[in-house]
Amino acid sequence: MEAAFDFTGKVVLVTGGSRGLGEAIAVAFAERGAKVAICGRKQENLDRAAERFRERGLEVLGKTANVGDGRQVEEMLNTVDEAFGRLDILVNNVGMNILTPSVVEADETLWDKIIQTNLRGTFLVTKAGVRLMKRSGGGKIINISSIAARKSAPGMGIYCVAKAGVDMLTRVLAVELAGNHIQVNGVAPCVVKTPFSKPFWSNEGLLKQITQTIPLGKIAETEDVVGGVLFLASRFSDFITGEVLTIDGGSLA
Repeated sequence: MEAAFDFTGKVVLVTGGSRGLGEAIAVAFAERGAKVAICGRKQENLDRAAERFRERGLEVLGKTANVGDGRQVEEMLNTVDEAFGRLDILVNNVGMNILTPSVVEADETLWDKIIQTNLRGTFLVTKAGVRLMKRSGGGKIINISSIAARKSAPGMGIYCVAKAGVDMLTRVLAVELAGNHIQVNGVAPCVVKTPFSKPFWSNEGLLKQITQTIPLGKIAETEDVVGGVLFLASRFSDFITGEVLTIDGGSLA
């Protein structure tokens, strides 16, 4: 059983891997033998993440990149290729949200920014990453979605639309890439306790409202989501593609 979660020799790229959920995912793969690359927009965040990896006795390759910029994405994948010569597992983790009272009242530049980071970024990194996966005979792509893709939430309207796009992109790519032995799946968590979601869980009143909608009575921890990602990256998921695994403590149920 444990051998199925041994990623020795595998090359993994985690976007947005310098902190929060992305870092937890990257660490989990590194602890299980993978060669790991991460990207982030700020070099200082990548440097701090690399130091935390070293403190654990792990190594990581960090590369600055804005996933919404095709040129920067290509440079990032070229760096991974030069360093490792292949890509086996891609985790599209980068995501962002800016609270908006109403979609129709939002400035179009805000719409573009949220869609670009969440949806366009997933498309661009996948497009570049698949080139490496095809060359090495296959791979696994895991997109980090959200239950917001299926459930409208106050202040998160554009984010909901973007993540719904990620879910459909996951299914479309699963069909298109099946012949290349590339499985494409996703995970859709509820609120996860990370710096990204701090405005929600740091507010006691708001946290209480959220947990009242979750049968298990709490928000997710990073390890809850990491487990789903590891499963979808393992050989146990070899016959699963086009699925988005819900990790929400029963919220949607």
